[in-house]
Amino acid sequence: MESILSFLQSPVFISGLTCLLIGLMLGRTSSRRARQQKRENYGEARVRQVLSSAFSGKEYHLLNDITLPFEDGTTQIDHMLISRYGIFVIETKTFSGWIFSSAESPKWTQVIYHMKHNFQNPIRQNYRHVLAVRRLLDFLTEEPLVPIVVFAGDGIFRGGQPQGVFYLADVVDHISSFQREVISQNRMQFCVGRVETERLQISHLTDVQHQRYLNRKYGNA
Repeated sequence: MESILSFLQSPVFISGLTCLLIGLMLGRTSSRRARQQKRENYGEARVRQVLSSAFSGKEYHLLNDITLPFEDGTTQIDHMLISRYGIFVIETKTFSGWIFSSAESPKWTQVIYHMKHNFQNPIRQNYRHVLAVRRLLDFLTEEPLVPIVVFAGDGIFRGGQPQGVFYLADVVDHISSFQREVISQNRMQFCVGRVETERLQISHLTDVQHQRYLNRKYGNA
């Protein structure tokens, strides 16, 4: 018995136990991130399908998964719908359960069966995207840039839905409500060309490098 107690108190056992616990925590974090990434990819695919079906004319051009250099790293935009009626910068979220949100709060909360998960305010997240697009398309006025956050999952907002945030079923009507031409056809095509020229290649490496930047800036949570 004494030998067992001695072993349990030994630096070797304690060090091994610590490594095991850290490994389990990292594994859970990685697994949670992988599940969330899978949901996001599914949600982005749904949004892409809806937008491409509803806005397929020559006056609209849809770009997806755009990674742009910005400040000290990169920023990743889910969708950009470039049109004669505005440039819609779209952030997609795919959450279930209840969503508690505030336009001013840095974090929003998802609640499923009394379990809470905090995530970055997507309005603020998308604001960074708009800044990157505004810097890239610096020949435009601010008016054509329209930030939109789309919730593509079956989550339900509790206590109010912030302005500029839409369920997937409502986003087409919102974009269609913009009917005043603010960009000429030639200027619209020039915008598409500028974005296509400056965006980083769609690849696993681009995603990994962007995630590393986010980890440095915001942490691993």
